[in-house]
Amino acid sequence: KISKTNRRDVLNNPRGRIMATLKKQISIHGTALMSGIDSSVEIFPSDKKGIRFFVNNTEIPAKAENVVSTQNCTVLAKDNASIMLIEHFMATCAFCNIDSLDVCVNAQELPILDGSAKGWYEAFCEAGITDDEQEPLAIKEPVNFIHNSSLVSVIPSDSLNISYMVNFNHKDLSQRWVNFTKNTDKKEIIEARTFGYLKDLEKIQAMGLAKGVNIENTVGLTDDGYTTELRSLYEPAKHKILDLIGDFMLTGFNPLSMNAMIIAKEAGHFLHVETAKKMNNLIIVKEKI
Repeated sequence: KISKTNRRDVLNNPRGRIMATLKKQISIHGTALMSGIDSSVEIFPSDKKGIRFFVNNTEIPAKAENVVSTQNCTVLAKDNASIMLIEHFMATCAFCNIDSLDVCVNAQELPILDGSAKGWYEAFCEAGITDDEQEPLAIKEPVNFIHNSSLVSVIPSDSLNISYMVNFNHKDLSQRWVNFTKNTDKKEIIEARTFGYLKDLEKIQAMGLAKGVNIENTVGLTDDGYTTELRSLYEPAKHKILDLIGDFMLTGFNPLSMNAMIIAKEAGHFLHVETAKKMNNLIIVKEKI
């Protein structure tokens, strides 16, 4: 039974459960990673289910079907408006179990902050969350998406287990597996920063990309190590789990509530999003015992 004081707009929520949003409006400013421009974000609590971005007065629902590019980052678009690099923000919504927000952005890219979900997560926790109880989810049948040597598989299970394998040309990150379960310290995923090869930075910037990269928001991979001290062991590989969680939030369901084994091998945003599209009609809400 939903109490009067906690009631949300059930008409906008076909499953009839209380939706989670922020307790107050927050503002966040920073530099955009790709363009290097200033980006300002106003985040409003909402009583309508769904995460919605507003760019140039256009509403862009955070749904897998609205993804128009997965090169370098996940990009959503609708009509003539687009918003880039939404995956860290969406992962924060997953960790906070938030499913209802209106996000107004003055640019076509969210700020990178420190390259992880840490800044978003701290701002959300400071604002407060109306309801952080997670609904248990299950998947009806296995889902697989394979492209060349890369794959993402989602398999029904008794609990959540994410296993991610990266295979980078780096002494620590060659055929490296990392895992996340309910018992993992979530801080290691939330604070895992984006990364790239230092040797490629100048070439990428000459293409007009990565203009906002600096030593504070990106872990540079060098021939013998990193450009900065890591926050945890194999931090770049853990950032791939953060990306996957954010991209899977585009199903409209929280992947951290799923009883599933998720296996990703040499994957990226393209495989994440294509798998999310295939999952859309297979996720079910489990009855609480």
